[in-house]
Amino acid sequence: MSRDKTLRRILDGGVVAVVRAESGESLVKVVEALADGGVTAAEITFTVPDALDVIRDARKALGDAVALGAGTVLDPETARAAILAGAEYLVSPTVNLDVIRLARRYDKAVMPGAFTPTEILTAWEAGADVVKVFPADVGGPGYLKAIRGPLPQIRLMPTGGVDLTTAADFLKAGACCLGVGGTLVEPKAVAAGDFARVRDLASQYAAIVREFRAAR
Repeated sequence: MSRDKTLRRILDGGVVAVVRAESGESLVKVVEALADGGVTAAEITFTVPDALDVIRDARKALGDAVALGAGTVLDPETARAAILAGAEYLVSPTVNLDVIRLARRYDKAVMPGAFTPTEILTAWEAGADVVKVFPADVGGPGYLKAIRGPLPQIRLMPTGGVDLTTAADFLKAGACCLGVGGTLVEPKAVAAGDFARVRDLASQYAAIVREFRAAR
């Protein structure tokens, strides 16, 4: 899938699920449950044991039904391994210019994490497709809105602090999409194999995005 097509799917869906767990054993089913609930973009973080195997298995099981990415990508070596395993985009908590360059080289979308205005602009000018504002709970929607004032051209994805009560506020503040971790992929639900719970939460987040956009 091309970078442009991947980016369009992410933006159209409006939610990127951050899939993080102590074991990768059931995560393909988690990604399936997310998709069934309407969240069709998910990043497998490299904090997950055997993350590359999870990415390969999810790609094999789901094909292009899900925009599948890799998260917590801290260096270009990890980035390339993720792409070879089937990741269509890369997400990081930090700005690593080499990771951004590698993603552009292979025509993959990249969403580095940044917080200050300088970091955000640096990531964007280096070629980021979306800048992940992290940790977004520090400043909340008000901070995102403030950043959007002087930098309206930059696509921002808040991550950290996005939940069912704040999601709409982040969208109103100008978020192009939402990065949602443990409040969507609940550790307790994953550990228990409660995929119905994951699917239900996904449908709630997807509905918030739909309702916000319909009201605009």
